[in-house]
Amino acid sequence: MKLLRYGPVGLEKPGVMDDDGNIRDLSGVVSDISGAMLGQDNLAQLQGVDLGALPIVEGNPRIGACVGQVGKFVCIGLNYADHAAESGLELPEEPVVFFKATSAIMGPNDAVEIPRGSVKTDWEVELGIVIGKETKYVSEEDALDHVAGYCVVNDLSERDFQLHRSGQWVKGKSADTFGPIGPWLVTRDEVGDPQALLMYLEVNGDRYQDGSTSTMHFGVATIVSHLSQFMSLQPGDVISTGTPPGVGMGQNPQTYLKPGDKIELGIQGLGVQRQEVVQG
Repeated sequence: MKLLRYGPVGLEKPGVMDDDGNIRDLSGVVSDISGAMLGQDNLAQLQGVDLGALPIVEGNPRIGACVGQVGKFVCIGLNYADHAAESGLELPEEPVVFFKATSAIMGPNDAVEIPRGSVKTDWEVELGIVIGKETKYVSEEDALDHVAGYCVVNDLSERDFQLHRSGQWVKGKSADTFGPIGPWLVTRDEVGDPQALLMYLEVNGDRYQDGSTSTMHFGVATIVSHLSQFMSLQPGDVISTGTPPGVGMGQNPQTYLKPGDKIELGIQGLGVQRQEVVQG
């Protein structure tokens, strides 16, 4: 299933994409795409719903973040060898973990705001993992059973804030609009192998990132298992798993976002995001 949320900011309704590309209204079945609703039993019940009997959402509604009420937005850094190299950093011995503020989350096609004082706002296409049930001390062998599905994430970053403003990376990762997720949460059964997905990102029609999850240093199962050794993961938590090479910081000369730029990014089977950049 391709689950989504549509409507004005703060008033999103749950929906599902049918085989013909229509959005079907799920609000008569579930209250939101969030939390316990993402458990295996609830998803199995949804899969039994006759989509053809659900109302079609007319027009062209705004698409919101594909998960609501996210409790944790966890990110993995330096998880592609070529990206670590372009950043001038060694591959880590275990996953590098940081957080984005959940207030950064927005819809996949909402405008990206360059924060005040920014000089190096950058892009990062990433595979997002959405947790489906409480996860604590899980093994790698069982880790994927705790995943509800996957989505596209743009892990936007302000490099000057991130690297030169002291403390942890969170300063450069958490500005409002720095966490577009969606357009869909694609359930695990529909994705198949999460380590075999092509991904790309373009700015103003120029392709900067062109990679695959097959080159991740730590795969999905390893990441979920590793995180669960340090914190419990809850249904609806989102994990962003790192980016392939081609970020603005890695260009020669370095290239960063400016007002008026248009970003397009996507991952095979998980949909496409399109954002216009504005000054915050």
